[in-house]
Amino acid sequence: MKAAAFAYARATSVANALELLAVHGEKARLLSGGQSLIPAMNLRLVSPELIVDIGELAELRGIAVRGETLVIGALTRHADLLKSSDIVKYAPLLAAAVAHVAHPAIRNRGTIGGSLAQADPASELPACMLALGATVVARGPGGERRIAAADFFTGIYETKLAPQDLLVAIELPVARKDAVYFFQEFARRHGDYAIVGLAAQAVLQGEKFADLRLGYFAIGDRPVLAKAADQLIGVAITPALLAETSAVLSDELDPHEDQQATPAMRRHLAKVLLARCVATLLNRPDLHAGGAT
Repeated sequence: MKAAAFAYARATSVANALELLAVHGEKARLLSGGQSLIPAMNLRLVSPELIVDIGELAELRGIAVRGETLVIGALTRHADLLKSSDIVKYAPLLAAAVAHVAHPAIRNRGTIGGSLAQADPASELPACMLALGATVVARGPGGERRIAAADFFTGIYETKLAPQDLLVAIELPVARKDAVYFFQEFARRHGDYAIVGLAAQAVLQGEKFADLRLGYFAIGDRPVLAKAADQLIGVAITPALLAETSAVLSDELDPHEDQQATPAMRRHLAKVLLARCVATLLNRPDLHAGGAT
């Protein structure tokens, strides 16, 4: 199957892109890397009347450190994130996650802004944004606004972006020197969609967590920042406490069912990831089995 007929316009600037979106609204779709949009169009899942190509807008590409904030342009490609020394230094969780995004051909074209705007609940990067406390910068008819990642994702393929909005950048707090991270996903093959995944960042204070943020993905209609993590902050972690937290996590999650897994299987894998994460971050091998029951 091929895409329905559509008109095409190449934006010459951010202002030009916004003008086109203002005129055409929901009838227009933005094209950046095209790794999600083009397949959806070919399957007739979406049939925009106008494609606005923003792929050549250099002003939306790049990585910069501004004080205590890491700023990533929306059109920065996954491959560029992988090669960036700033990403490795200031957002190592993101560097680890990008290596799991699909395959090299897709990482060479796909963009971070496209991934976040697509809001696929099985994608790695939206969950990383929750774990890292990111802010999404959008520009629209009313000017520029900043949206906390925790509020940005509203449902499957749904975000707070309006049809006339353009995602222009992502802002991340620079990782603290005492921050540690964990990333792992279960997938049938490397590069496939995850069955369940976890992106986590923590701050350690001795053998305790001063902060712990658990961003789950492929577990519902959007990435989930697990509230169960609060039980592990500022206390000594024991196998009993971890098992109790695992049960709380299981009750908190609302997994979906598809051809890959049942809700029960997803809950089990989420608990396995919790135990692995806590054991890894605290360097406590005795905790590895704590959430697997």
